[in-house]
Amino acid sequence: MIESSLTSLGAKVVLVASSDENHPPENIIDGNTKTFWMSTGMFPQEFIIHFPEPTNIGTVTVDSYNVKHLKIEKNTSQNASQFEPVAEKEFESTEGHLQSNAITLNGCSATHLRFIITAGYDHFVSVHRQLLFQAFNQ
Repeated sequence: MIESSLTSLGAKVVLVASSDENHPPENIIDGNTKTFWMSTGMFPQEFIIHFPEPTNIGTVTVDSYNVKHLKIEKNTSQNASQFEPVAEKEFESTEGHLQSNAITLNGCSATHLRFIITAGYDHFVSVHRQLLFQAFNQ
């Protein structure tokens, strides 16, 4: 498997449920844990990442803060619609520290991944970095 930051794959954040101009959604995919996207409160929160071509994904590592429950959905079309569930995870609280969770997607192929944060440990959550471990590109 190959570890990749999302920007190195040409990925883009194409939708977010909320945004703070000081912590824009592009920070999710820049590979840097010191930058982050922050929600503006209330749940669910979601964001969608688009890949320029179908990508086989083994594992997604999510570095975050205050996320309690996350669902991941995928699709394989060029537009961001008709998603199907691929993973769901309850995160442990890490008071004062980043959460780092590897979520297995079993080599699923996707052109879009939708991340839905259904609950948090506080009103606000942040996502600092996402890395993909790919089996290969189609």
